[in-house]
Amino acid sequence: MKKPIKVLRIINRLNLGGPTYNASYLTSRMYPEFNTLLISGNHDESEASSEFLLAKSGIKARYIKGMYREINLYNDFKAYWEIRKIIKEFKPDIVHTHAAKAGALGRLAAIHEGVPIILHTFHGHVFHSYFNSIKTKLFIKIEQYLAKKSSVIVAISELQKKELSEDFSICPKAKVQVVPLGFDLDRFKQDVEAKRLCFRNFYGLENDVIAIGIIGRLVPIKNHKMFINIAKSLAGEFNSKIKFFIIGDGEDRLELERYCDEIEIRFSINHWCEENNSSQILFNKSHDEIEIVFCSWMQDVSIAMAGLDLVALTSLNEGTPVSLIEALAASKPVVSTNVGGVADVVQNGVTGYLTNVGDELDFIQKIKLLIADAEARKKMGAAGCDYVSKKFGYERLVNEVRSLYLDLLKKIN
Repeated sequence: MKKPIKVLRIINRLNLGGPTYNASYLTSRMYPEFNTLLISGNHDESEASSEFLLAKSGIKARYIKGMYREINLYNDFKAYWEIRKIIKEFKPDIVHTHAAKAGALGRLAAIHEGVPIILHTFHGHVFHSYFNSIKTKLFIKIEQYLAKKSSVIVAISELQKKELSEDFSICPKAKVQVVPLGFDLDRFKQDVEAKRLCFRNFYGLENDVIAIGIIGRLVPIKNHKMFINIAKSLAGEFNSKIKFFIIGDGEDRLELERYCDEIEIRFSINHWCEENNSSQILFNKSHDEIEIVFCSWMQDVSIAMAGLDLVALTSLNEGTPVSLIEALAASKPVVSTNVGGVADVVQNGVTGYLTNVGDELDFIQKIKLLIADAEARKKMGAAGCDYVSKKFGYERLVNEVRSLYLDLLKKIN
């Protein structure tokens, strides 16, 4: 009987997002041909945990206690040595890292332990809009060194490949393989009416109210203040016939609440309760007159997608935006800033609208077009569902990574 190929998969942390979904599919769906051990850093308390995804797939991850998102030389050094120890025990044929911290520590450990095949997937990058110029230059130098020692660099879009190979000179173009993200998108097409009713009943939405949502971590790079400014502008024009939902949590939550007070837009904090599929009102200002709802995280975001009428993204930088893929899979049109890999997901004028970063006036105009035209929302949503179903299914992801692994193994045998 042929011995399974051993893969050590390393991920930053198990938060809800593209890296975790993909690590989960690649760990569970490639067995038994590939025997994968998944190791992860610590879950950030400000983010929703995705451990339930692993439980569903029967995956038992191993945790690196010292591996956090933040840079800490003491913790990072400990995590590096722990990864080296795991490599010595597990003896992988392949080490595949996902995202920045796991990519740095995991690849260094794999290099020093002589692992024959080392891959890294950039799920995004921190080469602009995150840090000052000195830090950014340092990170670029580190990534250039690690890329030199890697067998393959995986980009999740053609645009990201261009950024890595041309804009930031991380490695030659020939070393970059594009493998788009993959997801189980069927859940966004199942029980849609029941889910829509569930979401809208909990948040007291009449049938004719247009619900606009933004989904993601509440951090500066996501630029939620722009979303709040847009809500402020549109709420006055459409009165109670429009509501805005901020789904997610993070370090900026209190700052965003203060900002709502500062610009005098009414908001509520109304968290979704996963245990009984009910909402839990923590704080509700002006009750029926509120314009923005802070929902925190939802494990089953397909309920929110069913209840919303369109989805927005205002980010300053993105990899491949999972929230927009999921929105389109749920047949919802989107309006987004044109950053990172967004254009690989959204077909401008076909499945939604793209605007320049920070252009609030154009963003508002595009949302108004969709508010005014239910038929356009339906048409764009249907086109989006068809597009992402073909391009971002997990089966394609698994098949492409399998082929990549086998090609690399042939080269060293």
